[in-house]
Amino acid sequence: MSDSTITTPKPKTRAKTERPKLYKVILLNDDFTPREFVVAVLKRVFRMSEAEAHGVMLTAHQLGACVVAVYTKEVAQEKSRQATDFGRDNGYPLAFTTEKED
Repeated sequence: MSDSTITTPKPKTRAKTERPKLYKVILLNDDFTPREFVVAVLKRVFRMSEAEAHGVMLTAHQLGACVVAVYTKEVAQEKSRQATDFGRDNGYPLAFTTEKED
C-alpha cells in the first residue's frame, strides 16, 4: 500500500480587533467655581481654545453638565482626575466625571 495522504491547508483565521470602548468626560456645574477658572482648566487639561472652553463652560452652567470630550477609558479617567484635582488644589469644588458612551 502506498502512503498517499492528502493534506489540505487549514483556513486562516483572522482575529477581529475590537475597537476600545469610549468614555465621555463630563463637567458638572457648581455655583462656587469662577467661570474664568473653569475655562482655564478646560484649556489646560483638555487643550481647548479660549472659545471652545468658554462654550463648554456656559453649556455646563446652563444645563447643569456638559460633555467635554470622549476618550478611551483610561485617558478619560485620567483627564477627569487631573481636572478635578486641579480644582480641589485651588480650593474649588470643580468636578468632572466619566460615563461610558452608548
